[in-house]
Amino acid sequence: MRITFMGHACFLLETAGNIKIVTDPYEPGSYQGALRYAPIAIAADIVTVSHQHPDHNFIKEFRKAQVYNQVGHWSLSGINIQGVPSYHDRESGALRGNNIIFVISADGLRIAHFGDIGTVDIDYDALGQIDIAFIPVGTVFTIDNAEIEKLCKALKPKICIPMHFKTPRCQFDIATVDDFIAGKPNVQHCAAIDISPDTISSFHPIVVLTSMR
Repeated sequence: MRITFMGHACFLLETAGNIKIVTDPYEPGSYQGALRYAPIAIAADIVTVSHQHPDHNFIKEFRKAQVYNQVGHWSLSGINIQGVPSYHDRESGALRGNNIIFVISADGLRIAHFGDIGTVDIDYDALGQIDIAFIPVGTVFTIDNAEIEKLCKALKPKICIPMHFKTPRCQFDIATVDDFIAGKPNVQHCAAIDISPDTISSFHPIVVLTSMR
């Protein structure tokens, strides 16, 4: 599988069978221009949406894709997708609403996209063993660094890939990825990764991907 970071919380997963999965597509120029990433412009087969905010739910350009934006279980083209309920805040969604954690099983890998998770009070048993975790690290609208550590200790993903952080193209008042990785050993920077169960052990525990948009 090839994993490419489009920007913000959007990733492109390309399976060995050439199925293209896009997670949490953002709306370019949303939030009064604060989100400056370029259009995603990918002919996706599957799109997952963790919650209904413009920086995560812009499905307009994916008219031919199968969109998953609910809690549940699905199978498509040999890919299993599970939507696990969670919240965007620590007040059971009272502040920012619900959030869905999507677990995507493909090419022998289990990948969890945590969306804008705002609490670590979640159903860990429902998630199972996770190989790769896409975790928001901006800390302001999502879980903080202590909660990220707690989440990773509970799930023990082989690789953590940061997302949802401040960049020159994201002007939200949130932390940068450098804030997150400061002082952490075993951090690897990549443009994109090609990964399988046989090669996953060759990657560092934290992999920072370069935004493609």
